Amino acid sequence: MFFRLLASAVTLVVCSTAQGQTPLVSSAISYTRDIQPILTEKCVACHACNDAACQLNLGSAEGATRGASKVPVYKGDRTTAVQPTRIFYDASGPQAWQRKGFYSVLDAQGGQAALMARMLELGHSAPLTPNAKLPEEIVLGLNRENSCPAPGEFNAYAQRHPKEGMPLAVTGLTDEQYLTVQTWLAQGAPVDQNAIKPSPVEAAQIAEWEALLNRPGSTEALVGRWLYEHLFLAHAYFDNGVPGHFFQWVRSRTPSGQPIDLIATRRPNDDPGTEVYYRMMPVQGVIVHKTHITYPMGARKLARVKQLFYSGDWHATRLPGYGPRSRANPFETFEAIPAVARYQFMLDNAEYFVRTFIRGPVCRGQIATDVIRDNFWAVFQEPAHDRYVTDAAYRGEATPLLAMPGQIDNVGSIISLWHNYRDKRNDYEQLRQDAYADMPPPSWSTLWAGNDNALLTIFRHFDSASVSKGLIGDVPQTMWLFDYPLLERTYYQLAVNFDVYGNVAHQAQTRLYFDLIRNGAEVNFLRLMPAGQRAGILGDWYQNSGKLKMWMDYQKIDADTPTGIKLDPADPKRDFALKLIERTGTLNARPDPINRCTGAYCSRPGIDQEFQYAEQALSRLASRPAAGLAVINRMPEASMLRVEGASGKRMFYSALRNRAHTNVAFMMGEEYRLQPGLDTLTLYPGVLSSYPNFMFNIPAAEVEAFVEAMEKSRDQASFDAIVERWGVRRSHPQFWQYFHDIGEYINETDPVEAGVLDMNRYENL
Repeated sequence: MFFRLLASAVTLVVCSTAQGQTPLVSSAISYTRDIQPILTEKCVACHACNDAACQLNLGSAEGATRGASKVPVYKGDRTTAVQPTRIFYDASGPQAWQRKGFYSVLDAQGGQAALMARMLELGHSAPLTPNAKLPEEIVLGLNRENSCPAPGEFNAYAQRHPKEGMPLAVTGLTDEQYLTVQTWLAQGAPVDQNAIKPSPVEAAQIAEWEALLNRPGSTEALVGRWLYEHLFLAHAYFDNGVPGHFFQWVRSRTPSGQPIDLIATRRPNDDPGTEVYYRMMPVQGVIVHKTHITYPMGARKLARVKQLFYSGDWHATRLPGYGPRSRANPFETFEAIPAVARYQFMLDNAEYFVRTFIRGPVCRGQIATDVIRDNFWAVFQEPAHDRYVTDAAYRGEATPLLAMPGQIDNVGSIISLWHNYRDKRNDYEQLRQDAYADMPPPSWSTLWAGNDNALLTIFRHFDSASVSKGLIGDVPQTMWLFDYPLLERTYYQLAVNFDVYGNVAHQAQTRLYFDLIRNGAEVNFLRLMPAGQRAGILGDWYQNSGKLKMWMDYQKIDADTPTGIKLDPADPKRDFALKLIERTGTLNARPDPINRCTGAYCSRPGIDQEFQYAEQALSRLASRPAAGLAVINRMPEASMLRVEGASGKRMFYSALRNRAHTNVAFMMGEEYRLQPGLDTLTLYPGVLSSYPNFMFNIPAAEVEAFVEAMEKSRDQASFDAIVERWGVRRSHPQFWQYFHDIGEYINETDPVEAGVLDMNRYENL
């Protein structure tokens, strides 16, 4: 019925235009001008990342014309790896994607309208009750089993799921947007390409960088390869570049000055099979916050790279290959490059590197995140105190032990490979322990303090995580200390060598080894604690079944050699944290009076008084265990509080639920290791998650009432009342306005980091 009406509307448009009248909808609809903005507003939040339903990526014309696939990217139990399907990378154009199993959602087929048209009609015909909880039969979240109907299967899908059209379970398109998209689809969905091109200023800087990474000679080629493998995930931006322009490093068959002929390999360190040129190409499509890991590449960075890698008296006598051994051990592969240069380069932008493997570009990171706690701080070892950097003999002994698993994906070899790499890692830990026992005790000078990347805070939100500069929140249960071998191994294991399209053997080996990496970071930190109290602190981190894991898989800690840091024996870890905050005041870019209130005033100075009052009230919810604040156990992992002042000015606060665990040492059974009575909330100004799970819109004058209601909430009914009064449900008439206002707030406060947030995890409260 709708499509007959639509045909009449299109006829009316054409006739009106012919008679010189203003058309209801332009007959020359532009994809770039008219359609992509609608998709960006209403669709990209669910259809942009690897875990987009049916791999339908609507962040670009390439993604829209590519269509959908029934093959899931995330399938942890598959025994055979699947072919990669990275947009703009593994294929180009609808026909190439169809050869990889994709099918069109834009083309009318068999006398039926386009699949997208029918999905939108199904959604438009079943509007949601404004700001009401969704029907129970609509399954949401990452456990939803996507149907991915092909065009010929739509009718059966619609009969089974009459309330699950598109956009799924959220306030849909306006009537005007709906008519525009349906008219465009009825016209054959013409697509105009509007590729981003570098400005003259950007092109000049790109030419300088490409010339540097492609210098002739073995030494230069080795440095170019190392830099590429460390920057391939970056969304790079330049001095005086166009706002919103970002670029990524790729390998090409063609040199600078010629069109890029992309070498698409599964991993960045796979054999390219031909001569390689390192090139920079613009990041196309809508910028999505989750995959937007930024990196500055201006003149200062160029000078720094030249200083670190090209000014010393060293030479590469041979170039390594690309086989499994080279991928497994980058310390051996790049041993000719001075270790101090490699480590210092990573330290200079440590937030970027930690983001690559903690926040990650893969969109669903439970392989990594279920091995870390919900919040912890990370610090770094000063290069001058890093034995691997300063001692060539020690480096020679350690390097063979630093190889990582995952290159062989034989399912039958998982256990034997795990035992082999576990034993190598433990041999390394013993070597390190013995070597550091002969060094002076660690002191405050052991910690690197070169710039504001020196202190990082990590928050885990179940299967995603965020990384921020500074020390945020109350003192966490655990802290990590990275040295160069640990930082480089973590990066290679989880960013360079990890294959999201790999099979269960590859993913299991990655997860198991990252467990050892986490343990190594914790043990490094323990060396800063009093020797006699290390075992007790470690025991707190590995309670119950964790003690079995310590006995089975971990090297024993050094409980004898002293620390050079004087700490309060009553609680040395907390004393260390408070002294760290005090000593690094100029580096700690995140003072936190809401979560670490030590006096009468628990708000930031210099903000409007109504927001100071709001923060003072919110501080009553922060850093309290759920045993005394029951509402915490009903809160999602990552909520956003939108506090609006009387003048219309608003601020956003992240409300992060930190789940407590007896330990995080096992691949499965997390639900049995939770300690819900010890869960806490961290409340912090700004946006600390790419995946808001829910949002509360609170007038500043009502924050006190909101906090009181949260403090008094003891059951589901009282929490439902909070949601009813201040919550922004998926069905809220202004849902998209509020949701995208989070991104606009990022754009106002930190524009380089702005991108569309993901709502795949937005809950039905």
